[in-house]
Amino acid sequence: MSYRIAPSILAADFARLGDEIKNVIAAGCDWIHFDVMDNHYVPNLTFGPMICSALKPHAKTAAGVAVPIDVHLMVQPVDALAGAFVEAGADLISFHPDAVSHVHRSIQAIQGQGCKVGLVFNPAQPLDVLDWVIEDLDLILVMSVNPGFGGQGFIDSALRKIEEVRRRITASGKDIRLEVDGGIKVDNIRRVADAGADTFVAGSAIFGKPDYRSVVSAMRAALTS
Repeated sequence: MSYRIAPSILAADFARLGDEIKNVIAAGCDWIHFDVMDNHYVPNLTFGPMICSALKPHAKTAAGVAVPIDVHLMVQPVDALAGAFVEAGADLISFHPDAVSHVHRSIQAIQGQGCKVGLVFNPAQPLDVLDWVIEDLDLILVMSVNPGFGGQGFIDSALRKIEEVRRRITASGKDIRLEVDGGIKVDNIRRVADAGADTFVAGSAIFGKPDYRSVVSAMRAALTS
C-alpha cells in the first residue's frame, strides 16, 4: 500500500506559511492539507481561497513536481466555497455530508470543475450515506478528533470506523483513499494504518517539532515496520 503523509498547515507558523510548506515538502511529505473552518459549522475561523491561491506556487518539490493540495472544508454551506477553492488550485476537496442539502449534487459540482472529491465523517457520525455515493468518491476522511481545533488527542473508537470504511472501499472495487485526521503521531500511526488508513493528516506532530524530516522519517519507519 502506498502511504501519504499530509501535514496540516493549521499547525504551521502563519507568518511564514510559504516557507513552512517548502520545509515539510523537503522533509518528505506527500500532500499539503488545508483545514478550512468558518466559525459556523465549527467554532473556529481559519483561511480561505486567497491563501490557497497564494500558497499554490510553493507546493512543489525542489525538482518542480507539484504536490497536491488537499482541502478539507469544515464550512456550511459548501458549494460556493468549494468552487472558489477549485479556482484557487485545490487538487482535492472534501466536505461533511451534514453540511450540505444534497450530498450527491455537491459531489458532482466539485467533480464537474475537474477536482477530486471526498466525504468527511465526524467521530459520532454514521456512514450510511456511503451506501449511495461511494462509487463517486476519490477519498473518504475519518475524523479521529472533533473538528474545529488542532492539537487534540486521538479518539480510539475511530479505529473501528476506519476498519468499516476500509471494508466498504474494498467491496466497492474502487481506488479510494482512506484519510484520517486528528491526533496522528509517530506512536499511533501504525495502529491507524493497520485499521485500514493509507493517508495521514498530521499537524502539531510535525509542525510542532524542531526537525520536520526526523518526524516524517519516524512516521514512515513506523508504517513500514
